[in-house]
Amino acid sequence: MRAVIQRVSSAKVSVSGQVTASIGGGLLILLGIGPADSLAAAAELAAKIATLRIFQDEEGKMNRSCLEVAGEAIVVSQFTLLADTRRGRRPSFTEAAKPELAAPLVDYFATCLREQGVPTQTGIFGAHMEVELKNDGPVTIILEYPFPS
Repeated sequence: MRAVIQRVSSAKVSVSGQVTASIGGGLLILLGIGPADSLAAAAELAAKIATLRIFQDEEGKMNRSCLEVAGEAIVVSQFTLLADTRRGRRPSFTEAAKPELAAPLVDYFATCLREQGVPTQTGIFGAHMEVELKNDGPVTIILEYPFPS
């Protein structure tokens, strides 16, 4: 499982010209699911992201989590995060999970964020989405599960 986390001052997702998700300050999370990923992986990654201290405190240090700043989140499924570009010029997506596995795991990941206390919206799985954001910082972090030792 791979997540690209962007600290945002605002973000929104639109499908066919209709806004399907919109937040103020918080996190835009692009989430890639692999075939070996599980409910446990989704829960652990969501817990880590909810408590990741990437928001500024009063001294300007990254010392607060999304929970501590009452931030929101948008989760967008993005199988292209698992692209294999080692050979040729066209990416291979064989490392991305099939929709039957990926869709429920994306939903479960969003549910886990909500259970952690982060108000969370999602894009629409499998749809062509337009994502707009104002990256705050900019702060962009890549997390992979399992976490490195």
